[in-house]
Amino acid sequence: MKFHTDYLTFRTKTHREYINITPQVASALAKSGVREGMILVSAMHITAGVYVNDAEDGLIRDIDEWLEKIAPFRGDYRHHRTGETNGGSHLKSLIIHHEVIVPVTAGKLDFGPWQQVYYAEFDGMRSKRVIIKVMGE
Repeated sequence: MKFHTDYLTFRTKTHREYINITPQVASALAKSGVREGMILVSAMHITAGVYVNDAEDGLIRDIDEWLEKIAPFRGDYRHHRTGETNGGSHLKSLIIHHEVIVPVTAGKLDFGPWQQVYYAEFDGMRSKRVIIKVMGE
């Protein structure tokens, strides 16, 4: 079995941002030489996430608005008693989750129609990392 690891670093310009990282995931796969297996893509921070969905601007805005309704930015989270101000960002990360696994078949990302991998930043404007771990034969 082969393993290959890449790291991505992001420093978003806004507090919340959604970045299509499918090209970087495909690049890691190409570098790995793996033909059959899987790729783990995981945000290495507790206020960010990774998800698979359609790369359509309206949907991305809908996702952002939906998450803000469920876990809004507000001042009364218990977490803020520690001096932090990002309680809503932690909750958004729990909803999106921090990782996805993408199947690899015949040396390609084995997606359904329209599927893409996204990095979701909920507490941005500082450096954060994503790990891409390719595993297979």
